[in-house]
Amino acid sequence: MKTMSRRRFLKGSVGAGVAAVAVSAKRKSVAASDKIIVGVMGIRGRGYRLATAFAERPEVEVAYLSDVDSRLFETRARAVAAKQGKRPKTVQDVRRVLEDKDVNVLVNATPDHWHALGTVWACQAGKDVYVEKPASHSIWEGRKMVEAARKYKRVVQLGTQSRSGPYVKNAIEFIRSGKLGDVHFVRVINMKTRGALREKPDEPVPKELDYDKWLGPAPKRPYNENRFYGGTWNWQWDFSGGDIINDGIHQMDVARWVVGQDYPKSVSTTGGIFHIKDAGETPDTQMVTFEYDNLTMLFELTLWTPYMKKTAQEIRISDKWPDWPFNATKVEVHGTDGFMWLGRHGGGWKSFGRNGEEGPCEYGRDPFPPHLENFLSCVRTRKKPNADIDIGHLSTLLCHLGNISYRVGNRKLIFDGATESFLGDEEANRLLKRQYRYPYVVPEKV
Repeated sequence: MKTMSRRRFLKGSVGAGVAAVAVSAKRKSVAASDKIIVGVMGIRGRGYRLATAFAERPEVEVAYLSDVDSRLFETRARAVAAKQGKRPKTVQDVRRVLEDKDVNVLVNATPDHWHALGTVWACQAGKDVYVEKPASHSIWEGRKMVEAARKYKRVVQLGTQSRSGPYVKNAIEFIRSGKLGDVHFVRVINMKTRGALREKPDEPVPKELDYDKWLGPAPKRPYNENRFYGGTWNWQWDFSGGDIINDGIHQMDVARWVVGQDYPKSVSTTGGIFHIKDAGETPDTQMVTFEYDNLTMLFELTLWTPYMKKTAQEIRISDKWPDWPFNATKVEVHGTDGFMWLGRHGGGWKSFGRNGEEGPCEYGRDPFPPHLENFLSCVRTRKKPNADIDIGHLSTLLCHLGNISYRVGNRKLIFDGATESFLGDEEANRLLKRQYRYPYVVPEKV
C-alpha cells in the first residue's frame, strides 16, 4: 500500500495549507484600509461558524451580522468581537448591509430558499458572495445566480469545500490518469439517521422575529417551531429538498467532478417515506439513477441506518481512515482495472487493483480552511474560485433532478442540458421554478 507519509503530506497537501493559514493568521497584521469588509446573512447555525471563521482572518473585518431573529444578536456579536477585537453591527434586514458601500463580501448562510435571492441582491449591490450549499431552491433560480455573478463580475463561491481539498484533486488526477481503467459506474452514498419531527401546533410569532422576512420567497405559512428551528425546514418542500440536497450535495459535487460531464441524459428515482412518519415531507429513502455517456451514477440515501457514520472530525485532521464499509458520506468509483473509495471533508481516498490488492492512497484533511483561503484570494485577484457558482449550480442541479423525478411519481425523465429542462414532460418542467411571494422575487432579468 503506497500511503503518503506525514512529511510528504505536509509538504504538498491540505495539511500544509492549513498550517500556513494558521501561522499567517497569528503573524500577519493588516491595515484597516486593506481589510476585506464582510457582512454575514443568517447566523443561527452554519452562519455562526462562518462568522467566527471569517473574523479569525487578519485580512477580514466582519462588520455586520444580519438575521431575522434578533435574539441571536448578543451572543453572536460577542463571539465575533472576541475573534477580531471589534463588535459588528447587527441588523434584521440584509438590505441595510448591501447598502453600505464599504462592504465587499456577503456571506449567505440562510435556509436554502433564501440562497438565490440573497446572492442576486448581493451581486446587484456589487458584493462578492460566499453562499452556503446547496446553491438554490430550484434549477431555474440556480441559473439566475450564475447570470448575476457574470453580469456584475462578482466572485461567488459555494460552500462545497471538497473542491478545495488537495487530496480530492489528487484523487481526480489519479482517476483521469487511467489507473482505474475506464470508469463506467460511480456510486454516491448518503446514509445516516435523522430523528423524527414531533408534531407541534402553530403559535404566535415571537416579537423578536421578523417572520415575514424569514419566509421570504416561500408561501405564507403560520409560524411553527417545526418549520423554523433546528434545520427542520430541511425536510419541507417550500424551503428545501431533503437530505439529497442539504447533505448529499457534498458527495454529489465530488462525484460530478469524477464523472467529468456537466449534465446527465436522464434521471430516474425510486424511494419514499418508508420509516420516518412525521411532519417531514421529503423521502427518508431515495435511490437516484443518472445516465451519462458510457457511465451510470447511482445516488443512495437512507435516514434510518444508525450503523452508517459520517467521517469523524478526529479523522478529518489526522492520518486515519474512515471505517469505509460503514462510512455514510463516501463516493465509490468503479473502473475496469480498479476501484476507489473517496471521502468528503477529509476522509482521504484508497484505491484497489484488479484482484482487490491495495494500491495508492492518501489521507485527507478538512478542506474548509483552504476553501476559505481560496475565496478570499479570489476576492483580491478577481479569479474564479474553486467552487465557482456555475460549478455549484451544476452539482446542485443533480439533486433537484432526483427530487423532481420523485415528485412526479418516481418516473424516468429525459433531460436537455442545453435548455436545462425536461423533454416532453410539462409536469416535471413546472417544478424547475418556484412560485415567488412578492416582493421576494428572483427577477427574470437579474
